[in-house]
Amino acid sequence: MITARQSTDVDADVLIVGAGITGLGHALAAIERGLTVTVLERDARAVGASVRNFGHACVTAQTGELLELALSARTVWLRAAAAAGFTARETGGLAVARSAAELAVLEELAGARGEQVRMLTGDAVRARLGGGDPAILGGGALRDDLRIDPRAAVAALAAWLETQPGVRILWRTSYLGSEDGVVRTSRGRVRARHVIVCAGHDLDLLHPELADAHEVRRCALQMALVAPPREHRIEPAVLTGTSMLRYPAFAETRAAGALRAELTERRPDLVGIGANVMFTQRPDGSLIVGDSHAYDLAHPPFLDETTSQTLLAEIARILDVPGLRVLQRWQGVYASSARQPFLVAHPQPGLTVVTISSGVGMTIALGLAQRVLDELGAGTLAASGA
Repeated sequence: MITARQSTDVDADVLIVGAGITGLGHALAAIERGLTVTVLERDARAVGASVRNFGHACVTAQTGELLELALSARTVWLRAAAAAGFTARETGGLAVARSAAELAVLEELAGARGEQVRMLTGDAVRARLGGGDPAILGGGALRDDLRIDPRAAVAALAAWLETQPGVRILWRTSYLGSEDGVVRTSRGRVRARHVIVCAGHDLDLLHPELADAHEVRRCALQMALVAPPREHRIEPAVLTGTSMLRYPAFAETRAAGALRAELTERRPDLVGIGANVMFTQRPDGSLIVGDSHAYDLAHPPFLDETTSQTLLAEIARILDVPGLRVLQRWQGVYASSARQPFLVAHPQPGLTVVTISSGVGMTIALGLAQRVLDELGAGTLAASGA
């Protein structure tokens, strides 16, 4: 197995392309295994999917392999937060039910998951929200979810990694390809035993053949930051009925079919924009709210105000407030594939490509990185260091 500085003919044991949460997660996993790391990032700081999201590690709503990765990532998030000085709050999640069909999904999930999902009365949900829609019938407390401020966490993790022995991050440096352990960059060449490309939705710019083979597109989201609607702190990340159509633990229940039919008939405005109506509160009290979903190879930068207003009105209704004051609007973006939620490919010796191709980057990235480094340590890395 290769170890840090096993030989002196390389600049780094591992070179990672991308300083988003997936790339930084791989850098963290590498140094924990005693490897030296160089990270290339074309921008001056992370500006993509890793800072445009809700900051919600939606652990409890995953199933199967995704749940295993999410639980692993949860442990790494807490460890990284303690080391790097950012906050990962064990607030759990809150799924709000405003119809019998939504409540049935939560009751079925709670019956299957035991202590991971605890049913709440309507009054208990409204207490957690500091008020709320009188139509709320109940809800589910999602035990294992975390809340992380994406605007602080990614920057803090990168800054901490740069202080660690054997780590360097080359900002404003583009990756131009690699062959036989030599990586070409916009600032010259770097020698590495293994390259891990974590380019997210820009996979097609570096490896179009992989993007085409795995049907990877860009998912564009309309999101906003709004002023605190009231003084009450909303601790958990809040999900709604539309979330139950998107996350597998909800969507795989028998009751989900009736909910899908109900929302399609009753709320075609939300279904039509691919809504996942949810929100999380940042440390300063502001709420990250959203979101809609649109899929294409490329998206125009223009935000549709009707979509924004539909989302804002629905969240105001859930909170039972007259309206929300928008502080910022933006277009979120992530890689998406109908074929799989993530891909790990090895297109050539010494090169691994990792892309999370669904909206669970903050949820599984750190766990997936641990798995990838374990697999490379036992196979590809050892072979390239022989």
